[in-house]
Amino acid sequence: MPVGTARTCMNGLNALSGVGLLTVPYALSEGGWVSLALLAAVAAACWYTGILLCRCMDADDAIRTYPDIGERAFGRTGRLLVSAFTYVELYLVATGFLILEGDNLDKLFPGARVTLGTVSLAGKRLFVVLVALVVAPTTWLRSLGVLAYVSATGVFASVVIVLSVLWAAAVDGVGFSGRGTTTPLRIAGLPTALGLYIFCYGGHPMFPTLYASMKRKSQFPKVYPYTHAH
Repeated sequence: MPVGTARTCMNGLNALSGVGLLTVPYALSEGGWVSLALLAAVAAACWYTGILLCRCMDADDAIRTYPDIGERAFGRTGRLLVSAFTYVELYLVATGFLILEGDNLDKLFPGARVTLGTVSLAGKRLFVVLVALVVAPTTWLRSLGVLAYVSATGVFASVVIVLSVLWAAAVDGVGFSGRGTTTPLRIAGLPTALGLYIFCYGGHPMFPTLYASMKRKSQFPKVYPYTHAH
């Protein structure tokens, strides 16, 4: 695999795989095992729209983002609408991640507190601020090639999560025989499950940028099997 394609795969995996590992278990508990069909449908839809995305961007070299596609299709109004939906989605996804990190770190380090003068932060609020400060510099990187190395740490973290679960099951005595309480299908939980499955692909808006950054754009369709079939 060419280096540029490998970097694009790394960025795509970082955007999708970690989210899926964190949300799919709860989605299954809400919708049941049959709800995995919804996950497959969402993945297929994102895969297909990704192929259409390549065709749209190949049609005009000036197209580099989703708003550009919206303007090409529906004029200035289309650009404004697509921009609004894209930025709102990215903002809410980032907010969701900060809340998730704050909750998890608060459970790992209960009672943490930092006081600077008259300002005191503790618990979830403290970790949300700390995570935001750590992540913020990565948003200033201009090269997606450099960002790929940052993304590699996210992929590594996803591998660690999987290995930790396997360790807990095989070594710590949890085992693999537990059936749990999840029923094959829970109709009432399907909307929640569907929302979480869609959240797994919340990084999809970044794919136009990934495509535009590739030197060998013809290799982009080969990225989807690695990123969308995780």
